[in-house]
Amino acid sequence: MLTKILYISIGGAAGSLSRYWLSGVAQRLGGESFPFGTFAVNMAGCLLFGAVWGFFENRILAGSELRLLILTGFMGAFTTFSTYMFETAELVKYGQMLAAMINVVGQSLVGLALVLTGMALGKLL
Repeated sequence: MLTKILYISIGGAAGSLSRYWLSGVAQRLGGESFPFGTFAVNMAGCLLFGAVWGFFENRILAGSELRLLILTGFMGAFTTFSTYMFETAELVKYGQMLAAMINVVGQSLVGLALVLTGMALGKLL
């Protein structure tokens, strides 16, 4: 178990630093009128997650430690948006279109509502 935690931690540290760097570069290049940094990280995360998953999916050579390091550690710290999109893509892949739409719309609307609620609660404290 300690080894798994170590792999996730190493990947997580690399993912956090990568997110910080890419977000900063994209925001500086794009300007302040739109959250370009977050957008760039989320889109890069989707591409990377898909590429890594596609690479690992049919290969035995990638052990569970490597998957923990990259998918759970690095990608989890880089952006969880990629996991959200991957799970939605899996629903689409298996023909569960209604569930996919509910996932996208539901998480977006409920997430926005909860952020606004949290901000209001934070002001009360």
